Amino acid sequence: MNETMASPPRRRRRAEVIALHCSGAGAGQWNCLAEALGGEYEVHAPEHFGNEGTGPWTGEHPFTLADEAARTIALIDACESKLHLVGHSYGGGVALHVALARPERIASLALYEPSAFHLLRQMGGRAGEAFAEITGIARRTCEGVVTGDYRGAASAFVDYWNGPGAWNALRPGVQQELIRWSPKAPLDFRALIEEPTVAGAYRKLGFPTLILRGQHAPLPTRIVAEGLSSLLPAKRLITIKGAGHMGPLTHAPEVSALIVQHIAAAGTELDAPPPQHRHPRGLAEIFEAVSRTAQVWP
Repeated sequence: MNETMASPPRRRRRAEVIALHCSGAGAGQWNCLAEALGGEYEVHAPEHFGNEGTGPWTGEHPFTLADEAARTIALIDACESKLHLVGHSYGGGVALHVALARPERIASLALYEPSAFHLLRQMGGRAGEAFAEITGIARRTCEGVVTGDYRGAASAFVDYWNGPGAWNALRPGVQQELIRWSPKAPLDFRALIEEPTVAGAYRKLGFPTLILRGQHAPLPTRIVAEGLSSLLPAKRLITIKGAGHMGPLTHAPEVSALIVQHIAAAGTELDAPPPQHRHPRGLAEIFEAVSRTAQVWP
């Protein structure tokens, strides 16, 4: 009698998630999200130009979102199946560019206050006021870099997104890391403001999209988030109570849980945990966490 050996069960491929961090942060921003997703997911957190592991922009031509997005698009092209895309602030602006470049490869999109500032010039209402506000802080940051006042550029940037006094609350080591990063800030602002995509292009993105914003979001990112919610066909807009622009860090468990639920509803098999509410951490602790770039997930 011939005996046949049973084949070992095939290991099921984990769903893949790409998470893009905000300006001045790193891959470590997404530690909480990676832990919330668990072992069912493989999380990639490519870092942007200006981070220590990636290095500065090459300077070969004027910098655009397409240059920043190229690394993520290469990751997508290397994947065998659709994946989930997540982005915060500048990372959200990059994620939108990536989604338009590879819409057929995206299973879901989750954005926290994406900095798609080019949309402000295409919107009505208070968008003009918001555009003037964001170009004002961009100008202040650029002036600091051009004159060599990197500390002034970094402090203006941090205080705008986190509130007056936020810079002074940071440990000296964290301040030094942001000072080192600051020459990248003008490139980020210009790429976001000069992105050529017309608003109507986003209506073609039919995959499930979650848009999150803080209750205390700055005017520019609040208007962008609300504007995108009227453009994207399959979207939800949720406001995080008590949060500001840095909600993925100050309210990390709650934001992560909502993103996990969104990804699960888009077709994964993971049972998402319920949202957890907690008080924001101190700014010094937040930026210390942001400064860590090591990926702690598989």
